[in-house]
Amino acid sequence: MNQPTRMAVSELILGGQRSGKSRRAEMLARQWLDAGPAHQAVLIATAQPWDDEMRQRIARHQADRAERVPGMQTAEVHVELGQAIARVSRPDTLVVVDCLTLWLTNLLMPMANADGQIGFTEQDNAALAEQPIQALLQAIAQASGPVVLVGNEIGMGVIPMGAQVRAFVDTLGRLNQDVARTCTRVTLMAAGLPLSLKGSS
Repeated sequence: MNQPTRMAVSELILGGQRSGKSRRAEMLARQWLDAGPAHQAVLIATAQPWDDEMRQRIARHQADRAERVPGMQTAEVHVELGQAIARVSRPDTLVVVDCLTLWLTNLLMPMANADGQIGFTEQDNAALAEQPIQALLQAIAQASGPVVLVGNEIGMGVIPMGAQVRAFVDTLGRLNQDVARTCTRVTLMAAGLPLSLKGSS
C-alpha cells in the first residue's frame, strides 16, 4: 500500500487529459478526511454543461467522485473562484479546485470582441483575466486551510493553427506559472504517476 502523501499548504496538480490529475486530488481529499473526524473537504467544480457530451462527462465524474470520496462536498463555481475559495476555506477544510483550465475558459469564452466574434488576442485575454487571477492568487496565499488546484498542461503539443486558440494556450500557460509560484507544491501527472516539480511529497 502506498504511503500517505504529506499534505501541502497548497498544491497545483498539472497534467494532460486522463493523466490522473483529478485522481490525485481525490486521493489527497480522502487522506485529509481520514486523518481526523473534524476534517472536511469541499470540491469547487468549474465545469459547465455546454452540450450533451459534457453533461455526461460531468455526471460520470460526479458518480466516480461520490464513490471514491463520499465525504466530499461540492460547490459549482464558474467565474468567481477566488471569492469562493475565501468563502469556504477553514483550518479544518481542504479545498479542491477542479479545474483551472475550465475556469479560464468560463472567464474568456462567453465574451465577444468588438467585431462580435468569440475569442481574443493574448493582450485581450490578459486584460479580461487580470483581476480574477489576482483574486485567485490572493485567495490561495491567504487560505486558512489546505488548497489543491487541478489544471491542464496543454503547451507541450503541436502549436495550434488558430490565433485565438494560441492566445488561449498562452494565457493558460501564464496562469499556470502564476499559480505555481503561489503554491507550496507543484506536481506534474503523467500516466497516473506524480512527478514533483516543487516542494516534496
